[in-house]
Amino acid sequence: MGCSQKKAPVEPPAKYKWYGHEVTASAYNSVFWQTDSINPSVAAWGDTLKPGMKSIAVSRDLIKMGLTHNTMVKIDTFPDTFYVKDKMHYRWRNRIDIYMGKDVKKAREWGRKKLIICYAVSIDSINTTNEEN
Repeated sequence: MGCSQKKAPVEPPAKYKWYGHEVTASAYNSVFWQTDSINPSVAAWGDTLKPGMKSIAVSRDLIKMGLTHNTMVKIDTFPDTFYVKDKMHYRWRNRIDIYMGKDVKKAREWGRKKLIICYAVSIDSINTTNEEN
């Protein structure tokens, strides 16, 4: 009967690389006068927004940085993970809008703040080089 040495557990390779970025954050609601859509609950990529969803809209310059549809985002004042589901008007730069359902009062109370977000970009396992070593 043979004995084998106990091996240290192997961690699976990371699926995402997380990046931090400072943005201006405001809040928005799915109400007619805040959107340019026929249905204010339908976001720019076609997702249906429902109150309670952890969703954000991003300015289009952030999309070019990797904050594309369904990107995971951590916002420094919230414990939850949010997902990019909507795009903001072309005039905005370096901004996110946090979705707050139909609660306009809550969105107004949130106001506008500068804060740090962290967002996940998928790592392509085929083209990845060992950058850290």
